[in-house]
Amino acid sequence: MDVGFIGLGAMGRHMTRHLQAAGHTITVHDIRREAATPFLEAGANWGDTPQQVAQASEVVFTSLPGPVEVEAVALGSEGIAAGASNGQVYVDLSTNSPVLTRRLHADLAAKGIRMLDCPVSGGTIGAEEATLALLVGGDSALYEELLPVLRCIGDKPFYCGPAGAGQVCKLVNNYITLSLQPLLAEAFSIGVKAGVDAGTLFEAVSRSTGNTRSMQWRYPPALLKGNFAPTFTVDLVRKDLGLAIELAEQFGVPLQLGPLAYQEYDDMSKSGRGNLDTSSVALLQEERAGVEIRADVEPH
Repeated sequence: MDVGFIGLGAMGRHMTRHLQAAGHTITVHDIRREAATPFLEAGANWGDTPQQVAQASEVVFTSLPGPVEVEAVALGSEGIAAGASNGQVYVDLSTNSPVLTRRLHADLAAKGIRMLDCPVSGGTIGAEEATLALLVGGDSALYEELLPVLRCIGDKPFYCGPAGAGQVCKLVNNYITLSLQPLLAEAFSIGVKAGVDAGTLFEAVSRSTGNTRSMQWRYPPALLKGNFAPTFTVDLVRKDLGLAIELAEQFGVPLQLGPLAYQEYDDMSKSGRGNLDTSSVALLQEERAGVEIRADVEPH
């Protein structure tokens, strides 16, 4: 299949590699031409604009920072819609606004372009190992049609419902996961301050009802070792949690806890540390409590 891929960043580069390894003919684009070098060297084609990528492809994927970029790439003067033909497919892998996503579905359908929203979950490790969860919204028949190519980038595809449903599910998932990080930091700072080392706390909680996948995923490789090299940055967390809060406001849902978590990430970003890994949000609590949550442990 002729596949276009736009957005070769931390997630997109791995997904593009899997699609290329599966034998698809790839045309790529990124705002940084150098990001495409390994794919071009492996035989991919380059599109100067999203429009050119669409002209060369049967299906176009985007993996972009957020709603502003997605809308520009999809509907801009040199965007996907300008180069797509009737019946062509567009799959947005970005975490995006469900309201914008539903509008994109409608606007593109009016031009004969079929769309799926397909935000992914699993981080850069999931992207690298092709073990991502794919949360898909759109036409169910189109989802079934694209399953073989979707399975190149993730082994957990799941159909969530009509247009925008994938984005809603992703934002609900991230609202839970990201809101837990500041809570975990508070809990561990209590234990360390009260005289129990962080490794013992981690092992105790791992065997108890407080255990969470979020703790297992982030704490051993990142916080407990003080390694905040980014896999999913504070700034991206701030964007995703902000989108979830915005969605709640649009549908009149009152919130209490999520906005408190958002404030922690916002404070981290404003302190100039927005490019660190999401687990670094615990640094704020460490500074307030005067403790360090460090240990040499492995995830369960």
